[in-house]
Amino acid sequence: MTTSPYPKIARWLVVAPALFLLVFLAIPTVVMVQRSASVNAFADIFANDGFRKVAWFTLWQTMLSTILTIVCALPITFILARFSFIGKRLLLALITAPFLLPTVVVGSSLFALLPDRMHYTASAIIVVHIFFNTAVVVRLVMPRWSQIDPELIHAAHTLGASPARTFRTITYPLIRPALGFASTAVALFCFTSFGAVRILGGPAYSTLETEIYVRSVQLGDLNSAIAISLVQAIFLIGALFVSTKFGRHHTSPHTISIQAQLPIGRSQKTAVLCIALVAGLLALLPLLAVAWKSTSGWSHVLSNDTLRSLAVSARFALTASIIATALGAMFALAIAYQSTSTRLLETFTSLPLMISAVTVGLGIVITFDRSPFEFRSSWWITPVAHSLIAIPLVVRTVLPVAQAIPQDLRDAAATLGSGAKDQWMRIDFPLLRRGLATACALSAAISLGEFGATSFLTRQTHETLPVSIARLLSRPGETQHAKAFALSTLFFVFSIGAVYIAETVRATRTKTH
Repeated sequence: MTTSPYPKIARWLVVAPALFLLVFLAIPTVVMVQRSASVNAFADIFANDGFRKVAWFTLWQTMLSTILTIVCALPITFILARFSFIGKRLLLALITAPFLLPTVVVGSSLFALLPDRMHYTASAIIVVHIFFNTAVVVRLVMPRWSQIDPELIHAAHTLGASPARTFRTITYPLIRPALGFASTAVALFCFTSFGAVRILGGPAYSTLETEIYVRSVQLGDLNSAIAISLVQAIFLIGALFVSTKFGRHHTSPHTISIQAQLPIGRSQKTAVLCIALVAGLLALLPLLAVAWKSTSGWSHVLSNDTLRSLAVSARFALTASIIATALGAMFALAIAYQSTSTRLLETFTSLPLMISAVTVGLGIVITFDRSPFEFRSSWWITPVAHSLIAIPLVVRTVLPVAQAIPQDLRDAAATLGSGAKDQWMRIDFPLLRRGLATACALSAAISLGEFGATSFLTRQTHETLPVSIARLLSRPGETQHAKAFALSTLFFVFSIGAVYIAETVRATRTKTH
């Protein structure tokens, strides 16, 4: 077993983040269960026809949304992984942008695009899940698909195998771990969908996530809400176990780099052109629909309420990114520096993934509502909840970078007389800096788009932009809707531009190296 490169400090790295999770996640969960959950509450919800309908709808729409997302995403993944063509980075930006947006913004864009007869239907919910999660499949499967040696495909075609048989016998076995991991992730997102379901599902269709909110906030039935939260948590734990199993085999030992080729032949060129045009158009239509319906709302965008919401969102994002990056990096370094059992730490950092955002918000509201810990009215409690959600992603962003730092560099520095502090500042930190910046930006993006926990914790004086958009869409009147669509358009343009710039910079660096 490899010894820790920084044994004196490694064991202390886990203290602060562990206390943070204990105070703001573990204790609220225990208090929530202790105060309100009971055997009678479980018996009541399972005997309730309404709950059974909500649970069944949540389950079947999750399964159908996942299957249709995979079916729709695979052709797009194929052309992005195998071919180089004009507009490739723009197409990738258009597909990725919805996943970076708040679910409320994605829901409002589909609300503007879909005909009125599809509003508040199960079909609308499934459509928004496909639109939102296509980027998950593309981003997770594309790297593995792009590493498959084209000579394997050419050899199969030479031997007379049809494209379908080639995919079934060669391509699918090689991308299966990545595809399984992506399918599990999509299922988790569909199962815990909140903002999009509230906007497009309306009162007729509810998932477990929205049912928790309705029962706790609108009906005041905390016992039932918490019982549903625990049922949902059990499912998430099982799904996370499956996801972790796939994740351990996600990285293939065949990590060769294959240069994407230009499509050759009429059939390849036609297929790439058609898939790229259809995918780009479908990704662009919601933005165009939102922009079209926002024409009368731009004059109201710079109102005092909107500027206040923008300032609140920016302050929350900055605070959450600092907290999540600092604590998540400590967790990641503790695992990388082997301060204790890495498997135990990895499981501990996955705790926020086992509890939905709505449950996190509900637990904080219930726990910190009494003196001397009456924090629910404090502005900082919302970014604390955001950072809880972001910490697992920060860990998974920084950890691979920390684990890849060669020990030989530290040994050489030690030979030249450098101490542990000097080694970390001159070797580890410069190599970690880019990963930390990425984690910080990711945490800020999560905070800007978070809606589930914020729905419980926000106050009228501390309203974020996603909450403002949802409030405007819930009000009658074209002016209110147009203002919400204008804010959603700003989110769309910013996200597409950010992804496109990031992909351009990454491609430029790849060519130079």
